[in-house]
Amino acid sequence: MYFKTFKYAAAALLTSAIMAANASAPITLVVPFAPGGSQDAIGRYIADKLGNELNTTVIVKNVGGAGGVIGTSEVARAKGDGRTLLLTTGGSITIAPYTQTKLPYDVNRDLTPVALVADTPMAIAVKSDSQLQSLQDLIDTARAHPKKLSYASTGAGTVSNLTAELLGQSMKMELLHVPYRGASPGLIDLMGGEVQLIFSSMASLVPAQKSGDIRILAAFSDIHADNRTKIHTVAEVTQNKALDVPVWIGVMAPKSTAPDLVTKMGRAVQQLCATQDARRFFAEQGATAICGSAENLQKLINSDSHRWKSVIAKIDNTKKE
Repeated sequence: MYFKTFKYAAAALLTSAIMAANASAPITLVVPFAPGGSQDAIGRYIADKLGNELNTTVIVKNVGGAGGVIGTSEVARAKGDGRTLLLTTGGSITIAPYTQTKLPYDVNRDLTPVALVADTPMAIAVKSDSQLQSLQDLIDTARAHPKKLSYASTGAGTVSNLTAELLGQSMKMELLHVPYRGASPGLIDLMGGEVQLIFSSMASLVPAQKSGDIRILAAFSDIHADNRTKIHTVAEVTQNKALDVPVWIGVMAPKSTAPDLVTKMGRAVQQLCATQDARRFFAEQGATAICGSAENLQKLINSDSHRWKSVIAKIDNTKKE
C-alpha cells in the first residue's frame, strides 16, 4: 500500500515538474500539410489561441507529404514532453494503416488523442446544368448504367475516393473513378463536362456553388452550406446511418506524453474551440466546430478505422476477381 501511494505521488510530482518546466517553453504544432488550405488555416488559428490558453508560444510547423504520413511520423517519434502536438485528419490515422504496407508508425502504439476539433464535411456535387437533380437521381442512374457516371476525387486512396466507394458499396452501384491531384483540377473538369460528379470537401465546393457553377446534391455530414441553404445528407436520403461520415480534424500527441499534460492541453483546445469566434472562423473554412474530448476523438478513430478497413478490403477483393 505504501509503495503504491509513493508511486502515485512520485508520478504526480513528475508531471507537475514537467508542466512547470514547459510553462513558458514553446510548443510545436505539426500540421502535416503544405501551407494554405482549410486545415492549415485551422491549425494556425488553434496555435494562436492555444498559446494564450497555456501561457506560452505555439509554433506551427508544416510538414507536408504522403497524405499527412510524413508529419504524423515526425510527431510519433517525438518526445512526450508536452512540447509537440499534431493537427491531424483521418488520412494518416484511419486510412493509411490499411493502404500502406510499411507505415513508419503505429497509431495505437505511438500516438494518443488530445481533442476533437472540427468536421470538414465531404459532399457530392454536379455541374449546375446536370440532369441529375438529386442524390436519388444519381443512385438510380448509376444502378441502371454501371460505370457510366464518372466522378472526380482528390486522389486514389484519399477520403474523397473512399467515401465514393463506400456509397457505391452501400447502394450497390458502380461509378467510374477519375483521380486528381487535389480538388481544383477536379472541379475544373467537372465544370468542363469531363466528369459528371465530384466528391470533395464542402470547403472546396461551396464557393463554386455560390457562383452558380455547380450544385451540391448531398453532404456526408449534417451541415448548412450557409445561413439559408439546407444541404440534405446522404444518410437522410438513403435512410442509411452508416453513410454519415465525418471528416474530422483533431489534435494528437506522442504516446509517451504524461496523461495530466494531455488532459490539460485537451481542455485548452476544447475551450478555445467552443468560443463564438472559433465557430465563426471554422465556418469560414467550411468546417463545423465539434470541440470534443480525447475520448470523443478516440471513439471516432475507432469507428473510422473500422469503416475504412472494410471499404478498402472490399476494393482489394474486387481487384482480385
